[in-house]
Amino acid sequence: MLKDNFGRTFPYIRLSITDVCNFKCGYCLPNGYQIDKSDNRKFLHLDEIKRLARVFSKLGVQKIRITGGEPTVRKDFFEIIKFLKNESGIKKVAITTNGYHLDEKAKMLVDSGLDSINISIDSLDRNTFKNITGHDRLPEILRGIQFLQDLNFENIKINAVLLNTINSTEKDFDTWASFIKKNKLDFRYIELMRTGDNLDYFNKHHISSKIFKDYLEKNNWIYQTFGKDAGPSLNYINQEYKGKFGIIAPYSKDFCKTCNRLRITSRGDLRLCLFGNTGISIRHLLQKDDQIEELQDLILGQMKFKKESHYLELGETGLTKNLSTTGG
Repeated sequence: MLKDNFGRTFPYIRLSITDVCNFKCGYCLPNGYQIDKSDNRKFLHLDEIKRLARVFSKLGVQKIRITGGEPTVRKDFFEIIKFLKNESGIKKVAITTNGYHLDEKAKMLVDSGLDSINISIDSLDRNTFKNITGHDRLPEILRGIQFLQDLNFENIKINAVLLNTINSTEKDFDTWASFIKKNKLDFRYIELMRTGDNLDYFNKHHISSKIFKDYLEKNNWIYQTFGKDAGPSLNYINQEYKGKFGIIAPYSKDFCKTCNRLRITSRGDLRLCLFGNTGISIRHLLQKDDQIEELQDLILGQMKFKKESHYLELGETGLTKNLSTTGG
């Protein structure tokens, strides 16, 4: 079992399979994806991903979330999902996606055996969505969600980055409330996080998630706890609604006490924290099947270096230039 010096265990891995993203979200890649010429390593290939998943399964990891960039841009995306689900020993396989062509991919996602999906939708207003992402694709994403529901796929979460002056009014909250009143899915606001590249944007648009928490309490939403692999979201329920609300507040006190995840970048680096200052490549131990024990020992040895907190509140962003480089 993966365990750090603070007694936290890690049954959950976020595995990025590409840095490439086809959206231009203002808080992440406002100029679109740019090739990092300082790192010419290719993204992890399928055989490396297979070995990685098998090792983490042996170390007690029960859940892998595939991230990016936008993970579905990889041509072998569905092959990766099917392997993880059927041959890796991992119990739960999830993805985070921007929903690009979700209406066309919905059935394939269900057929792949995927357990859950997180979809980034920063606004239900079509123009606002377009302004944030650079794409007028909200209708196709909402159709995709409907198709997933028609196929009885239930584990759907929607994430929105909370942005001051853009999507943080009571009207915005009411719009989402109306949506989840009739849709059985979870919606979570995530506080805007500062990264190495977005300081000006952060200063302009960061707002505390307390504004949404106050809205929930005013409208009779009740705080609910989830299982140990649920992550840092504060979740709220209301008997009159099919869906649920949530808040992810990385600047809140004691946020890191419930940390239960590690990250692997798309080029094979182990990151102990999204905003950590260090990372170590484990890719050289993903080349042959007989390297498994050595890889296990390296990963276990790294756990003693995991820090108690990310120190975001002090302005430390670590190695994260933007969220696509580490998988968000």
